[in-house]
Amino acid sequence: MDRVTDGLNAEGHPGLPSGFDPAARGPLDRATAIAVLSKADDQMEQSEPEHALALYSRVIGTADRDVSAAGFFGVGNALYRLDREIEARAAWERATSLGETPVAYRAWRQVAAARVREGDLRGAVDAYRECEKRAPREDRAEIASRLGWLSKETGDTAASRRYFSRSRGDSRPTFMTYVIIAVTSVVSLAAMTGDGSLENQLALLPLAVAHGDYYRLLSVALVHDPTDIFHLLFNMYALWFAGQLVERMYGPWMTLALYLISGVAAGAASFALGSIGGSVGASGAIFGLFGVVLVATRFHHAILDAQSRAIAAQVGFLIVLNLVLGLTGILGNIDNFGHAGGLLAGLWLGLLIPPGQVQTLGSMWQTSRSGSSPARTIAVRAVGVGALVAVVFAVIAYGTIKWQADPYF
Repeated sequence: MDRVTDGLNAEGHPGLPSGFDPAARGPLDRATAIAVLSKADDQMEQSEPEHALALYSRVIGTADRDVSAAGFFGVGNALYRLDREIEARAAWERATSLGETPVAYRAWRQVAAARVREGDLRGAVDAYRECEKRAPREDRAEIASRLGWLSKETGDTAASRRYFSRSRGDSRPTFMTYVIIAVTSVVSLAAMTGDGSLENQLALLPLAVAHGDYYRLLSVALVHDPTDIFHLLFNMYALWFAGQLVERMYGPWMTLALYLISGVAAGAASFALGSIGGSVGASGAIFGLFGVVLVATRFHHAILDAQSRAIAAQVGFLIVLNLVLGLTGILGNIDNFGHAGGLLAGLWLGLLIPPGQVQTLGSMWQTSRSGSSPARTIAVRAVGVGALVAVVFAVIAYGTIKWQADPYF
């Protein structure tokens, strides 16, 4: 059962003072008031709402606003258990009127549910909007879904679609994908229309990297074949295709991080294992995003809308198709090692890091008291990312030794 004292640091407080009389009047110090609330919580858990009601009522009016709000919240819970619903809602509303307290979110939820039971759907919408402002991350999708249904019932179809979209986590604009596309397109077009110096400065040239230009492992994603505009157009379409889906699942900044890490891994693989001619293009980093999508949807089972599911369903086929085209040489000189390096990095990162902006089958069933602790989960992910970084550094070191031994070095 949800205890009123949650968030009030009730653990470790002494019991009620000897001879304490809940019917007495007068101010209570904070420690005593919290002890009274804790005792009232115990009475509720023992199915004695009448006794709990008297105790909750005793702390109302305490100078500490948090404690007083908790008292009103508890009174509402006890009255509801006694089938006095109108009075219960009034008590919960008093708790919300005291501002931002540890019980504010829970009180607004109770007010919203009460208004639904009373048939006041518009009032319920207003209350759930207050809930949404205060909801912890794990409850946001549920609150948005309830707002979606209520908006639909009240005839506001536009708001209903918006809230349902928010409940799936795909309501945020995918701006980071467009930022990456814009920057890449501008730099690539500038390199194509220039004298070739910009491309030479940014392209992945193995001997230049071995001389210390390690920035080229990532800058290679900013330039494309100057003789083939379709190289740029195809890559930007693929980036839009995969990037917007990754951004819906992971958010803008995580999408940027995944893209950059995959790009470095792709560059490292191309540098160490590719030809002396070097390479250009963002396809390695894009393959990383494809890998993230594949694992997030197949392994973590991200809950997506119909449009996103349709996009995700094609990713596996596109990965296989592009790898086959690259290996067979049908499309000409393809950087297969860069594609493979980016893809493997994306698959590994997607495995380590589940989507954080949409629900997954795992998060739907997980409770706050089950599973691994947050600290342990963070540690495992940090070790996994660290392992990837170590592998990338090892590949770069191998490439450096290899090209420094080349007679053209």
